[in-house]
Amino acid sequence: MSSVLSSLIPAAFVLIWASGFVAARYVAPYAEPLAFVAVRLALVALVLAGIALALRARWPRTMAGWRDGMVAGVLMQGIYVAGVFWSVHRGLPAGIAALVGSLQPLLTAAVSQPLLGERVEPRRWAGIGLGFLGAGLVLGPKLGAVDAAGIPPVALAVSVAAMLAITAGTLWQKRKGAGADLVSNACLQFIGGTAFAVPLALVAGETHLSPSLPLGLGMAWSVLVNSVGGILLLLALIRRGAVAGVASLLFLVPPVSAVIAYLLFGETLTLVQIAGMTVAAAGVGLASRPQTRATR
Repeated sequence: MSSVLSSLIPAAFVLIWASGFVAARYVAPYAEPLAFVAVRLALVALVLAGIALALRARWPRTMAGWRDGMVAGVLMQGIYVAGVFWSVHRGLPAGIAALVGSLQPLLTAAVSQPLLGERVEPRRWAGIGLGFLGAGLVLGPKLGAVDAAGIPPVALAVSVAAMLAITAGTLWQKRKGAGADLVSNACLQFIGGTAFAVPLALVAGETHLSPSLPLGLGMAWSVLVNSVGGILLLLALIRRGAVAGVASLLFLVPPVSAVIAYLLFGETLTLVQIAGMTVAAAGVGLASRPQTRATR
């Protein structure tokens, strides 16, 4: 039974990660996006703090360690999650938001050579080019269109900015977070994200939440399943030695998000967009494969 459950972890990770984009669409009628994100991040931070204390997780011993974890959280949780929820709330289809987010491994690979000194193989450059070509096929034909399948330019721009933020956060975490305890570091990230999201919601005037069963269900799912459950599954994957495979799993998120959004909300993609999503998925999968030679 344990081997069966272990084999289901990657699929569960993809479903949970994909559900985050759909959750943004689900709660849109009941909450302003920045208010929802601020409450969600604060609740996740509290839950993770409890888990870290229960597991006696190792916390940073220096102020720099606390700072580095929270800076990563501002980028990876605060800006990224707020950007995704805001853009979906403003009409960006959940599948398109997931596609933009899935380009993060490509951008990370593209900038790793100049910023981190890592050599990028030609195969990985080909994957990067293929991924962005697929994204262009998905986004280009419908950018700014006024029909139901159109892509709002401002919402798309915010989604892209969110993807740039999580890319920067990933690079920051890679340089500053090596050796940090995974659970306590995750908690610090959500603390940093909360410290960013709460003032942002107040300044933007987005503080409205409509108490309702759908909002409660959406919040519970986002906190306990999408955030905490996703992190615990990520830890399980890492402990199984599947760190490299996690990045390649991300290319499955856009089509899964698109299918869930179609079943729940009737969101559709054109044949060209579906083909472009397939091309982008192939590019992400190619670029995410481990390099065959050591980097410098």
